[in-house]
Amino acid sequence: MLQSPANMSFDQFMHKGIRFAQKFYSEDHLNFIENEFEVFDDDVYNVTFPKSGTNWMIEMLNLIKNDGDPTIIHTVPIFERSPWFETVPFKDQMDKLTRPRIISSHLPCHLFPKSFSKSKAKIVYTMRNPKDVIVSLYHFSKILFLFQENDNVQKSIEDFLEGNTMFGSWFDHIKGWMQMKGDSRVFFITYEELQKDHRGSVVRLCKFLGKELTDAQIDSVVQHSSFSSMKDNKMSNWSQLPSDVLDQTKGSFMRKGVSGDWKNHFTVAQSEYFDKVYQERMKDLDTSFFWEQK
Repeated sequence: MLQSPANMSFDQFMHKGIRFAQKFYSEDHLNFIENEFEVFDDDVYNVTFPKSGTNWMIEMLNLIKNDGDPTIIHTVPIFERSPWFETVPFKDQMDKLTRPRIISSHLPCHLFPKSFSKSKAKIVYTMRNPKDVIVSLYHFSKILFLFQENDNVQKSIEDFLEGNTMFGSWFDHIKGWMQMKGDSRVFFITYEELQKDHRGSVVRLCKFLGKELTDAQIDSVVQHSSFSSMKDNKMSNWSQLPSDVLDQTKGSFMRKGVSGDWKNHFTVAQSEYFDKVYQERMKDLDTSFFWEQK
């Protein structure tokens, strides 16, 4: 039985330098995923740092898989359609997934299954402006019991910059996965690109996945993976979770679905300080991100 937030001790453990919550993760299971889990050649892995567009991509990938048919997104909860394979409950969900499997993950690259290296499986890696990630994590901590609630944005910024978050440092996560930039099996996209050109992004995803959809099918993918459509869909908005896991009286899982909300939370000083650290931490990465464009 899951504990209610009032009784949670927020027990966490470190595994190979990464912080995990004990309620849904274990050393044994993480070792199983890294060393024993069998990656199939037709698998598609939806990988993100938390709060970077994971659920949005789940919706798009499942709609693309089903040629734009929205039946599955209205009948199967999003966390069962494409479960996070690093969580302990995945072992009970694994055999229920239909192929090609769409599997989600927040794992850094050094904890990913070793069997991926010899497979033809594909990874879609979605990134987001880290300032918006911080704000999203700040609000998310208020409703999900796995997170110890932060009292203010300043604490969220400090924890983020220090890597004192579940799944470790955002900087290490991004830089680790970006090492695979030249690998044809990995598709990189940003949350901001998805917002600026949703349909164009779906077309690019289809090409990467080798799926040929008609214009009408692509339109259906775009329509049913819009923020408003997902927010109104009880199978996609996480309202199916019990209140002792996700307390939606304190906020909505699907909050705004926008870019740039950090401007409503960061002070000028906080933004300037973040930018200074960001530039120092990312200076060795020969990549220009969408959110860096002025």
